[in-house]
Amino acid sequence: MLKTPVIHPTIMEVLARSGHFAQVVIADGNLPVGAMTGPNSTTVHLNFRPGLLDAITVLVGILEVCPVQGAIVMEKPVEANAEIHTAYKKILGDVTWDEMERWAFYDKIREPATTLIIQTGEQRRFANLILTVGVVKMAEECGF
Repeated sequence: MLKTPVIHPTIMEVLARSGHFAQVVIADGNLPVGAMTGPNSTTVHLNFRPGLLDAITVLVGILEVCPVQGAIVMEKPVEANAEIHTAYKKILGDVTWDEMERWAFYDKIREPATTLIIQTGEQRRFANLILTVGVVKMAEECGF
């Protein structure tokens, strides 16, 4: 019986085999994940119905079990609202942050480094997020 905050068996298995620089995608309910599958990616569908589970809930869960060193979001059009990006930055804290043009973002998801795509029921636009897995620091490295 697992006592970690995340107990989804497929998510835990894929995270366990994802090493440094692996990419984990948290997808909104609109991303065509079937067209985004890369050679090493596993897709988990958590989009039971719109709004369940949302991207923030999934992000918080991932951060509780996996080190993250970077994040990438899709650039939004100037006139669009992407308040979720501000929420991501606040939750992620001190990680590298980047924005990519839409088609380059899609290509990034398809890279061999992507090990996990989690499709959520998130309805906010521009909520797709690519996380770069970091390393677990040893106690003596915490000041490094």
